[in-house]
This record gives sequence, C-alpha cells and structure tokens, in this order.
Amino acid sequence: MEHLSSVLEAIMIISFGVSWPLSIIKSWRSRSTKGKSVWFMSFIVFGYLCGIVSKILAQNFNLAFYFYFPNVLMVSFDIFLYFRNKRLENENR
Repeated sequence: MEHLSSVLEAIMIISFGVSWPLSIIKSWRSRSTKGKSVWFMSFIVFGYLCGIVSKILAQNFNLAFYFYFPNVLMVSFDIFLYFRNKRLENENR
C-alpha cells in the first residue's frame, strides 16, 4: 500500500508540474503580470519546499521526492518572470 501511495503522490506532483511550463510560456510571451499572483506562486513554492523537507525528515526518498525539485525550479522561474514583467509594465507607463 505504501508503494501505491508513493505512485499516487508522484502522479499528483507530475500533474501539477505539467501546468507550470504552460504558465511560464504565457508569462514569457505576454510580458504581463495579468492573471498572475506572486503570493500564490510563493505559497506553491513554500508547499513544495515543505514536501521536500518532509521527505528528508522521514528519510522517504521515493519517486515523488525527485519530482518536487523541477516543480520548485519552474515556479521559481515563473516568479522571476513575474518581476521581469512587472518591471516591463512600469517602464511602459
């Protein structure tokens, strides 16, 4: 049952991870912060980091553990794009 739990957790994280490249592409192309919330993305990163720490503390380095890292990187990059786009918006005012 623990194996099934790990597989389901990995599927959950992968499912979340599929949406981040789409969000990054939208941020890159639009050069706008419309529809974006830096607070929301920050809480997502915080949640992923808590998941990583939880896995480390439990010494549970299953398949799901490794999928947290690309998600953190993608959301962090989207946060970076948010601030880039905010700067671009301010320059165009």
